[in-house]
Amino acid sequence: MDLHLDGKVVIVTGGFKGIGKGIVFQLAREGAIPVVLNRKDGVEDAFCAELSKITDAFDIHFIDLADTDAIAGIVEDVAAKYGHIDGIVNNAGRNDNLDLETTSWQEFEASLHGNLTHYFELVHRALPYLKRSHGSIVNISSKVALTGQGKTTAYAAAKGAILGLTREWAAALVDDEVRVNAIVVAEAWTPLYANWIKTFGDEEAQAKRLALITDKIPLGHRMTTVEEIADTTCFLLSDRSSHTTGQWLNVDGGYVNLDRALS
Repeated sequence: MDLHLDGKVVIVTGGFKGIGKGIVFQLAREGAIPVVLNRKDGVEDAFCAELSKITDAFDIHFIDLADTDAIAGIVEDVAAKYGHIDGIVNNAGRNDNLDLETTSWQEFEASLHGNLTHYFELVHRALPYLKRSHGSIVNISSKVALTGQGKTTAYAAAKGAILGLTREWAAALVDDEVRVNAIVVAEAWTPLYANWIKTFGDEEAQAKRLALITDKIPLGHRMTTVEEIADTTCFLLSDRSSHTTGQWLNVDGGYVNLDRALS
């Protein structure tokens, strides 16, 4: 299916690794122009070399997204270079495991800022261009917003707010024909997740821990792949989903919405 993304300019935050990288690379394969906002973290050269094998039509802006004031200038630079902005993928974030019992309100607010504020600011600054292009926004959220996890109060609050903003923005922008949707990620196999599994010991211990997780995923009893999330994101960015807005899509093999005891 042709997604009609050829030449579309899409800004993606946190695009160097994991889900963000998968989205960037699939956008490139679809002919879009991905603009990546990411801090320097040592993989930028390898990332550029790998992406250059697919396309030479991409840009990278190095930024710590906690430095929110820097976002406006980047958006204006992108608009000035290309003349249009057609999509936003708010993806960057980190589960910092700040729990209810031991976290101060100052730490809680700092976590909210790092995981939520840049979602708002990027859309706020890009909005005039998105209205002009009748663009699409995809917010990446997490299952913890819907299920809880028990030890990540700040991250859950941010991801829940992202779902609320998705519905609010979809309502606010419906007359401008700007669509806003969210993808709710559950158990996705990313490099970060793989590193976490390694903390459980030797290969046998890792396999047992992973099996405890995948056994609870109804469809296929396997992790969601980065590519599956990326494909859904590209669909939501495209005019093939032209009547879809205000939705929370669980790309998770039924993990959240189906009975995990299904057999």
